[in-house]
Amino acid sequence: MGFEMIDAGWLSILPPVVAITLALLTKEVYSSLFLGIFTGMCVYCFSTGGSLLQAVTYVFDMMAGKIGDNGYMIIFLVLLGSLVTIVTRSGGTGAYGQWAIRRIKTRRSAKLTTSLLGLLIFLDDGFNCLTVGTVMRPITDKHKISREKLSYLLDATAAPICIIAPISSWAVAVASEVEEAGGLGAFVQTIPFNLYALLTIAMVFLLSATGFDFGPMKRAETNPQIPEESTEGTPQGGAQPRGTVLDLVLPLVTLIVTAILGMAYVGGFFQGASFSEAIGENPVAGLTLGTFAGLLVALIMYLPRRLMTMKEFMTGIIDGIKTMIPALTILILAWALGGVCREMIGTGNFVSGIVSSGHISMRLIPAIVFAVAAFLSFSMGTAWGTFGILLPIVSMICAGPNGAEVLIPSLGATLAGSVYGDHCSPISDTTILASTGAQCDHLRHVETQLPYATLVAGVCFLGYIVAGFTRSAAITIIASLAILGLVFAGIALLQKRGVKPSGKESPLPGSR
Repeated sequence: MGFEMIDAGWLSILPPVVAITLALLTKEVYSSLFLGIFTGMCVYCFSTGGSLLQAVTYVFDMMAGKIGDNGYMIIFLVLLGSLVTIVTRSGGTGAYGQWAIRRIKTRRSAKLTTSLLGLLIFLDDGFNCLTVGTVMRPITDKHKISREKLSYLLDATAAPICIIAPISSWAVAVASEVEEAGGLGAFVQTIPFNLYALLTIAMVFLLSATGFDFGPMKRAETNPQIPEESTEGTPQGGAQPRGTVLDLVLPLVTLIVTAILGMAYVGGFFQGASFSEAIGENPVAGLTLGTFAGLLVALIMYLPRRLMTMKEFMTGIIDGIKTMIPALTILILAWALGGVCREMIGTGNFVSGIVSSGHISMRLIPAIVFAVAAFLSFSMGTAWGTFGILLPIVSMICAGPNGAEVLIPSLGATLAGSVYGDHCSPISDTTILASTGAQCDHLRHVETQLPYATLVAGVCFLGYIVAGFTRSAAITIIASLAILGLVFAGIALLQKRGVKPSGKESPLPGSR
């Protein structure tokens, strides 16, 4: 249904303020977003002479409308969840693990392989952590790599790669939140400005290649606590997996290739449109076709060879859908909150008016947004909930003529801050899944990776100051890499002189 926008003045900022405040206090994003939506509807209805019952009705009208507007994305996400579950149950990941054990001979190659595999599985962060952890844990254990380091490698190549991969559940979620700024095209433009993801990936490979460590992670690597039985079995607890490496690779390759072809087909590429125009026309429809093709290939591969029965295959589909329910719930609530703010009470007009009045320099917006997103994401433990709240607000702040030049850097800063907080928060699903995938004590994982992630975040904050003034992705990336290099050189120099960040602190919790 259509709504006529009103000028609610300062009341227009109540919905996001309520959502953010409640999220920080309760550490629970679902009810916080819902109450934010309800607050906005109350502002709208009471300002137009409506009733409380009408406000409640409008909440569900808005949610229903947003579900209809984003139906393709909902279908894509449930199909992706199903494919992830089925591929995991096929035994292909275990087969890959056994193949890798026979070929990886050194600690360095084990860490680099873990990092590379983490980058290759970019469809979903949870799938990334559990799959790579299951495959690589026996290999890293064999080479005496601590579970803390494995957890870090899993966590640092999960959300950071998903948030810069155009074909992932994260990309589609972000694109839906920035539809007015350009959708998937805007998301692609944010990739060079997503400093936290880019620098974290660079840091992972630097640490893996050099063997350099500091802080609590250095202590964990010096005396790794690895159960003796873990180095003797196979990736599947001693059982030989029935699947093969192709059972993991072929459905995922099919998804990627057919998703690109699907985006081109839906956008009219084969009818004469340019490729760039075609893939930006309705990318989610193409991703849906690709994911469905991946499921069909899995069905054709698994059933004739009896890797699973038809009933088991369909059970995997249903279980995969269940794994996506939390993400879908956040998305629907975030869409509705953004709709209330943008379409009904004019939050963007009010906020952008304050910013453009000269009290806040637009050049500082990317750095400010990064800090706010990082704090909010760390407090709530969810990147999706954070960018679901902040992306519409940032888009509205930068909607005016003075903010257009920093729109893309600010959107990139929002995503970067969201991923940093999600990476570090002890209540984050991704952090928990990284601990689970590595079978590492959760608090030890949080403690050992926090200095690494925070170091990168500090460099990112400085980088976003550069981005605000230059608006250049190339200059921003070069400056950030230079700063990160200087910091590493300083830490190495301190360690060489005996002023070691790891020092002689007390053992990690749980150490023997």
